Amino acid sequence: MSEPSRMPRYDIRNDGIGPYAVFYCETCDREYRSQPTVVDTIAKDVGRQAAGGLLRRIPILGDAIADSVEGEDPRYSYDLSAEQMEKAWGQVKDRFRECPTCMRIVCLSCWDEQSGYCTEDSPRRQEIAEAEAEQAGAMIKGFASALGLGEVVKRATQAAEGARTAGTVRCPKDGTVAPAGTKFCPECGTAMVPLAQDPCPACGHETNGAKFCPECGTKIERVQPGVCPKCGAQAGSAKFCPECGTKLK
Repeated sequence: MSEPSRMPRYDIRNDGIGPYAVFYCETCDREYRSQPTVVDTIAKDVGRQAAGGLLRRIPILGDAIADSVEGEDPRYSYDLSAEQMEKAWGQVKDRFRECPTCMRIVCLSCWDEQSGYCTEDSPRRQEIAEAEAEQAGAMIKGFASALGLGEVVKRATQAAEGARTAGTVRCPKDGTVAPAGTKFCPECGTAMVPLAQDPCPACGHETNGAKFCPECGTKIERVQPGVCPKCGAQAGSAKFCPECGTKLK
């Protein structure tokens, strides 16, 4: 893992115990703070106060010299030297990465470790977005279940799935789904057919031709017209299978 070549955007703050730096992710603006240099601040403060106290004992000019020595109280200073900034950056830079495409310095939440790019430039961007959407959906379902709204969310999900698949077409050979208007399968060239509603007999969730329901796992038994459900032989309009004699519906 290579270190970022520069510091990201930062500012300097002080909560009364000494200055510290706050570094920002250049994508989400999340803050990462360094530790205040408390020991250095106390040492400087004690040293200045001690020197000032001694100088004040000098007649006539002692107080004026002491004031110039004591100067600004370091506990409330907003100054960090270049060396102190480097030290502050060293405390948090392991939480940042530099994208080779956009050159932004981003935090680990905005970084795709697998591809080595920020999440916005990652070649896995679609995959990441789908995973995040799935996580969000699971979280919503969890909240809904805790509040007794699980069935409401389930019906809404089914309605949304039905709206999403309405008007789409499917390849009867390999199952590829495509937008309405697609005449031939982009995978195998077979003529596409309209995507019919295919609810699970157990829970009613749209299965889109799957062998098992993606919602409850129920095995979907489908009998093709003119095909024997037992041996798979073509039976046409016959009432009994010509191969095994099974009665056909």
